[in-house]
Amino acid sequence: MVTDTNKIQKNDKNNSRPGRSRRRRQRNQEESQFIERVIKIRRVSKVVKGGRNLTFNAMVVVGDGNGKVGAGLGSAAAVPDAVRKGTIYAKKNMNNISLNGPTIPHEVTTKFSGSKVLLKPAAPGTGVIAGGGVRAVLEAVGVTDVLSKTFGSSNTINIVRATLSALEQLRDPKTVIAKRREG
Repeated sequence: MVTDTNKIQKNDKNNSRPGRSRRRRQRNQEESQFIERVIKIRRVSKVVKGGRNLTFNAMVVVGDGNGKVGAGLGSAAAVPDAVRKGTIYAKKNMNNISLNGPTIPHEVTTKFSGSKVLLKPAAPGTGVIAGGGVRAVLEAVGVTDVLSKTFGSSNTINIVRATLSALEQLRDPKTVIAKRREG
């Protein structure tokens, strides 16, 4: 009999906060609206007097699949913490990208540090012809048809930053023409 009352008391404790599980579900739904991709995880060691200090860097790209994208580089003593920090930084640094349906409006080339990225619009049905970091960024922003090529350094973090810079340079031709005619 004692065990039955303990079970009832435990159930009463769990049911005392019925809204708590709803709040968790709402938070998970808000987070699930974003596409999150971990692109690169690096182990970094710093040599100090007492030995080596190990930390981890995680490059994370977050996008809504509809024209918003951001990237963040999180650093922590453990990989999950680095990924969490990277995700937070990426969400803070999200930018709107002008797209032309499933592709980009025009060709663009950008350089970041030693990495150079070329993005070209593609015909419908082509798919994302890109590798590594470029593919992750383009899928997170919601581009489905594009051609790309990387030149120079193959450093993934620099390639991601160059891709983000290229996407930020994109302009919708119709709005640019309208602005030029006004002014």
